[in-house]
Formats: sequence, C-alpha cells, structure tokens
Amino acid sequence: MKVLDEIEGADIDDSDTEVPKEKIKLQFHWYLSIFFVIYYLSYSISGIIFMVYIIYIFIPNVLLVDNLIAIFTNLNSLLAFIALPLAIIVSYLSRLFIVGLITRIFWRFTEKRSPTKDGVIPRNIPSKTANYYHIRSFMIKYGKNSFMKGVFPWLSNWFFNFVGTGIIQKGSTLEESVVTDKRMNIGRNCYIGVNSALASHFVEGIFGNIVYFEVLLGENVTLGGFNNIAPGCELSDNSYLLPIAAATKHNTTKGNNYYFGMPFRRIFKKKIMEYLKVSEEDLERAEELRVRQENEKVKRQIKDSTQEIKKKKKKAVK
Repeated sequence: MKVLDEIEGADIDDSDTEVPKEKIKLQFHWYLSIFFVIYYLSYSISGIIFMVYIIYIFIPNVLLVDNLIAIFTNLNSLLAFIALPLAIIVSYLSRLFIVGLITRIFWRFTEKRSPTKDGVIPRNIPSKTANYYHIRSFMIKYGKNSFMKGVFPWLSNWFFNFVGTGIIQKGSTLEESVVTDKRMNIGRNCYIGVNSALASHFVEGIFGNIVYFEVLLGENVTLGGFNNIAPGCELSDNSYLLPIAAATKHNTTKGNNYYFGMPFRRIFKKKIMEYLKVSEEDLERAEELRVRQENEKVKRQIKDSTQEIKKKKKKAVK
C-alpha cells in the first residue's frame, strides 16, 4: 500500500508540474506600425513622382492647350500626352520598389535581432524567436500580395530574393497561393501551380509548437496545382506533382518521375498513361526532353566550374 501511495503521489506531482499552454501574445502595435509605414511611404513617394509629371508636364502642355489639334502637332504637347501611360507605369513600379525596399529594411533588422533557423519554435513560453517569427510572417504579406496580385506578377521572384525571404532561381514561376512566401529554396525552371503551398511552417494544434524548416526544390520541378508541401520537404530534379498531390513533413523525392496522392507517392508508367491519356510516343518525347535538360545542366555546371578555375588562376597570377 505504501508503494502504491508513493506512485500515486508521484503521478500527482508530475501532473502539477506540467507546463501550461499559454495563448501567444500578438504584438499588434508592431504589425500595424510596419504595415502603415510600408503602405503610406510607398504610395506617398510614387504619388509625388506622378503628381510632378501631372503638374509640371501634363497640365501645361496638354490640359492648358486651347486647340485640340495643337496637342498632336506640337512636339512638346504630343510627347507629354504620349508619356502619360509611361508615367503611370513608372509610378507603379516605383511604388513596388519602395514596398520591397522598406520590407527589406524591416526584414534585415529582425534577422539581426533573431536570425531565422530551422527547428521547432515553442509557443507555450515567451520567446524572442516566436515574436520575430510572427512579425516577419505579417510584414511579408502586404508585399507578396502587392506583387503577385498586381500588374506584373513575375516581379514577385525579384521581391522574395531582394527582401531575403527565400531563394528563387532564374526561369521559375510562382502562381498565386496562400503561403509560399518565406524559407524556400527553388531551383531553375520550376513551376509552382496555382494555390500550391510551399509551407515552410506548420502550427501543431491551436496553441501548439511552430514547425519551421526550409523547403527545397531542385531544377525543373513542377507542381500542377493545389499542392501542399510541408516543412522540411525536398523535391529533387525533374519531380512532377500532379494536381492535389501533397507531402507531409520532411518528405523527399528521388526525382525524374511523377507523383500523385495525399501523401504523394510515385506514379508508374501505366498509371501515367491512364491518368494523362497519353501514348508511348508522348512519353518517349518527354524522356528525350528530360535527357536534353540533364545534358544542358551538366554542360552549364562544367562551364561554371571552368570559369571559376580561370578566375582563380587570374587571381593567383596577380
């Protein structure tokens, strides 16, 4: 009986010492301050550029001209009139640049205070890492949506690389999605289909820990659409995910194949032909294209290595 009492007492003590789950403290003052700085500064500076054109060029040379025909016969009036669309585009692009610049400044500041690292961030205890994680997650949303939902969505690659949220190589295309905004490393010639999420972070439960790991994509990786890629996943070269295929945490692919399902798995030749309704000839052409891409990749690597060797030799000679 004494032994049972001791065991029961130990169980009670252990349950009392459990760490209670606490709701994360959201820092709304920082979120709102960062948003308003990015929003108002970007519009103010781009608005000033546009109004300078309107006041000093467009109004005197176009609006104040008495004769309509003179607008098209006078060189200054004609140039001022034709330059209106260009002025709008320049103002719009200047706004996007300022959004990227201010976001980069805030991002670099938070990285100095608490660098981004792979791992699990606990949310049941006060943490500088968790605080800056939430600040960075909020600040990137406005810039991401401004680029991806704007007139020039392909500039989103520049935005992510410039701010430093991830690495996106040349030739890759990112469609609009809910996440796909940080801790991602995307190789050349990749296509991330519409609503395909490269989720470098997961929250386990309502107040659970934050799982935060980089998502790696090789070259020529294709996500057909509505794909979910969890933290820590690595998709090797020439991995093709059919629509709605999804990966759990830390999944990897060998590449050079098609994948389907939730969680995704490799699809074999007969399944490919049935699903895509293609013939043997189509698959052979696809294989020839893959081999050609592989050869080009090898040639590019050899060229890059030879250039590095030449640079080292030049430095050694100097």
